[in-house]
Amino acid sequence: MKKHNFSAGPCILPSSVLQKASDAILNFNNLDLSLIEISHRSKDFVEVMERARTLALELLGLQNKGYKALFLHGGASLQFLMTAYNLLETKAAYLNTGTWSDKAIKEAKIFGEVIEVATSKSDGYNFIPTSYKIPANVDYFHCTSNNTIYGTQMRKFPQSPVPMVCDMSSDIFSRQLDFTKFSIIYAGAQKNMGPAGVALVVIKEDILGKVSRAIPSMLNYKVHIDKDSMFNTPPVFPIYVSMLTMEWLKDQGGISAIEKLNEQKAALLYDEIDRNSLFEAYVPNKVDRSLMNATFNLKNNQLKETFDVHLKEAGINGLNGHRSVGGYRASMYNALTLQSVQVLVDIMKEVERGA
Repeated sequence: MKKHNFSAGPCILPSSVLQKASDAILNFNNLDLSLIEISHRSKDFVEVMERARTLALELLGLQNKGYKALFLHGGASLQFLMTAYNLLETKAAYLNTGTWSDKAIKEAKIFGEVIEVATSKSDGYNFIPTSYKIPANVDYFHCTSNNTIYGTQMRKFPQSPVPMVCDMSSDIFSRQLDFTKFSIIYAGAQKNMGPAGVALVVIKEDILGKVSRAIPSMLNYKVHIDKDSMFNTPPVFPIYVSMLTMEWLKDQGGISAIEKLNEQKAALLYDEIDRNSLFEAYVPNKVDRSLMNATFNLKNNQLKETFDVHLKEAGINGLNGHRSVGGYRASMYNALTLQSVQVLVDIMKEVERGA
């Protein structure tokens, strides 16, 4: 029986995507060759790359609006460096809402001054700051849309007087936004789009070419754009699976349709966390709670063994919280079903009844 996969990443993927990906490993496009042994310059894979890049822009509503989509090595962690390398001339503004934005700030400081406009670090990153102003004299503003470890999410984005860069690794394609507000969107695939090994980067071309420093070819967005994301050998399998996942999402009705399902899943679980006498949410302010990653704790740790046994018996996987926070974390990415969330909620009710 397939387990209920609440893992924070690598993420759950649609079963149809896994089947198609498995078939491609054995025989891709009836070539009698595996996807992972054909040339990345071959017509068959070039079509995959182009389809993936086109789908990313289409789903985000950014086609014919001056944006390019890239699939690059290094995950989101390399994008912490690349965004600053390509954009930071003198100083930049960062909103610090979690571990990953903290790491992005560290990388940006290599290239110039970083103004931390606000942070929730002293409170364990359990809320999203709102009372801050973005300076008009910085090169760009950087934020993280969803904080996987702590279970917080930016529900609204500021009107930025400068280009806005956003790390959307853990909630890309999960909800409808005005994506034209962003000059760069980047996301590691393994949180909500595909397997580990590639990052999606969506760039508004007119923000490039503003820094005076020389940029190494592999770290230069313009080089990758000019080479259609094929400057060097791309990670073909993660790109292919990401393409399949985006096709699946389009078939579901796109982002607007999946957003409704994600809201249902989150409401079902958070309502039970708030109702159940044995549990408490890590994020107290409901408006800051992530639709993707619900973090919560048992009030009585003596019940942990009982709860964990029930989870194992029900086939629930990946519910442990991040090692830096503890407790539990239910990651409800696009491919997780409402039925899986219901199984978790039923266990929480059962444990309460037996306590």
